[in-house]
This record gives sequence, C-alpha cells and structure tokens, in this order.
Amino acid sequence: MKCRHCAADVGLVLVDLGSAPPSNAYLAPEALRAPETWWPLRVLVCERCWLAQTDDFVQADRLFNADYAYFSAYSTGWLAHAERYVADMVARFGLDAGSHVVEVAANDGYLLQYVKARGIPCTGIEPTASTAAAARARGIPIVEAFFGVALAEELARSGRQADLMTANNVLGHVPDVNDFVRGFTVLLKPYGVATFEFHHLQRLVDGCQFDTIYHEHFSYLSLTAVETIFAAAGLAVFDVEEQPTHGGSLRVFAQRADTGTQPRTAAVATLLAAETTAGLRGAPYYAGFQERVLTVKNDLLSFLLQARAEGRTVAAYGAAAKGNTLLNFAGVRPDLVAFVVDRNPAKQGRFLPGSRIPVVGEERLTEARPAYVLILPWNLRDEVMREQARVGEWGGRFVTAVPELRIWP
Repeated sequence: MKCRHCAADVGLVLVDLGSAPPSNAYLAPEALRAPETWWPLRVLVCERCWLAQTDDFVQADRLFNADYAYFSAYSTGWLAHAERYVADMVARFGLDAGSHVVEVAANDGYLLQYVKARGIPCTGIEPTASTAAAARARGIPIVEAFFGVALAEELARSGRQADLMTANNVLGHVPDVNDFVRGFTVLLKPYGVATFEFHHLQRLVDGCQFDTIYHEHFSYLSLTAVETIFAAAGLAVFDVEEQPTHGGSLRVFAQRADTGTQPRTAAVATLLAAETTAGLRGAPYYAGFQERVLTVKNDLLSFLLQARAEGRTVAAYGAAAKGNTLLNFAGVRPDLVAFVVDRNPAKQGRFLPGSRIPVVGEERLTEARPAYVLILPWNLRDEVMREQARVGEWGGRFVTAVPELRIWP
C-alpha cells in the first residue's frame, strides 16, 4: 500500500479489526433478507510522514450516499460546541455582514445556523442528500458536492471565496487528502483563515479508542502529519487548540502560506514537541495497541455473556458509527444486546449494519426497562446519563466499554 499523502510504501500496522460493513450503512427491514458487503478494516502508519490510514477498499461515494444517516444536530452537546465556536471565531477574526463563511461537510446545518443567525453570509458544502436537505430546511445555502480543488475553483470564480472556512470531523473522511486540503488554499481569500477539527491520533492510541476506526475514516491524524500535509498544499498552521470532543480532538488554525498574516502561536511548537516526546514519530509507540484492543473486546463479551446467563437484559444507547465498529469486532448480535435506542428518526426502524440489532425510539427504554444500558457513543456519556436518568428509576445501570469496561451507578 502507498501512503495517501506522500506515496511512500506503508507497512507498519497499528491495528487489524478483521472486517466490517460500512458503519453508517443502516439496514432497512427488507435488507435483512439480503447479504451485506464486509471489507477488511485495518489501519497502517506511514513511517515517512506519520499519517495513519486505513487500507484502501471502499470508495467514498459508497459510504457517503443519499441515505447517509449521521445528523449532527441530534446531540445537544455538539450543538453547544458549534455555537461556542461561532461566537469565538466572530470575536477573534472580526467577522460581520461583509464576511463570508464556508463550512465543508456542513451536514444538517448544525453550525451554520449560528452563523446565519448573526447575519453573516455563509455557504455549506455537503455531498450527502439527506443531510443537505436538512440544512436547506434551516435556510442554509448548500452546495451538494464533494469538496476538492475543482469545486473550490468553481466557487472562487463565482465570487464565493471565504474569510473563514471550517471543516469539523471531515479531514479524516476524505480519500484524497491532498486534493481536499489544496481546495482550501484555492477558496480562501488572501487573508482568510481555516479551522479543522479532528480526533487526535494520540488520544486514540493512548485511550484505546479503537472504535473510532471505521471505513468512513480514511485517515487518523496528528498535528505532526497535518502540518506536513498542509505545507505541501500551500497552507501554514498558525495555531492549535485541544478540544474535549470525540474523546480528545484538535482544532487546527491555518492560512494561505503565501498571503496569510496571522502570527504563529507558541501552542503549535508545544504540541508538536509533545507528540514527539510521546513517540508518535517512532514505530514503538504503535506497538501493543492490538493487544489492548483485544482486551476491550473480551471484557465486553464476558460482561454480555454473564448478563445473559443471569437473565438480565442489555440494551444500547446511541446508534453511533463507533458502536458498530465495537459490536462487529466483538461479534455481538441481538441475543446479547436486544436493541439500541437513538433519537434520530432516520435511524429508527432500521438495523445496525453487521450486528443487525434493531434501532428504536427512546420510549422503548421505559417499556423494556433493561438491567443495563450500554452507551455506544462513550464520548457523550455524561450527556446520555443526564438525559436518560430515568433508567435509574427501575434500578438500571449504564455501561461503557471503551477504554475499559465500566458499570456506572
């Protein structure tokens, strides 16, 4: 395999999760009578540029199609994060009615709704029809296409260059990361800025967060790798912030290398040094991850089998992609997890890919009163436990499996 960024031969294996179907390919009832396509799910690390990446098997248009079921606005915590972001960027960069904000992977308009509310012109770029329609319903102008140099040039010619571009949780989702990043250089105004948020590879490895690995994530990113990729595309990193979202993320600030005027903060050098000290630039750092992953898998299976032996029902909360990675790697089926609750109507009435566990509405929790509720999006644990506190009324308890099995009172 060749590295997606630098084309070097890649052979250092971070983890092999066997095979799985696409994690967001939720099944309609009639699909249960048909086979599913499973692809190998393995992550390797390039020892030249230190980009971690999945093996090439699935094309992006098969993953991000018209039925894509991930809608950002169903998480109250993520909405609050987006609203804070908009307020911070407006204050820091002086955005106003004369500015233009572009979000790449605008999803259902969860973020741009706050830009629009401030009277700032904005454009969302979103390739999935389902979420693009939801964004338009919020009054957000949407370009329904995949982003790259060609689209950036088209938008720039039409006068839609950006003062601020934002890309949350999408940099790892693109198969051609070089073309994607070069598009920002094209679409930014000379003194415009771009921000990128992504799950931090160091948090993934240190926290054994292997369930964030799935086919829709082509790359797993460190600041070390990102700065190299950006420089090759004509972008210069000038600041970085650590964020608590998704189990530990980075928000990287960048500008055009030829015209940008933002000063480079000390935070960039500090975090790069921290990654080097932790060992991200050396093969030994990635050794042993597979064994830690197997421990999580085996502990979860032991818990589920014991609960079944004791006649205790286990349900799950949150039909999240990361949950599908966990359940499929562990070989969990409806005999061990009876159903999964999700507030997103687009997922209700469907079945999880691979495990084929039914997805139901929140009212099912009260009806079934399970002994345990396995929180699949463990990064939203506090939000879920607060919003579903009624589980304690019948003596039910919450469970998380990552980074280690834990039963919450």
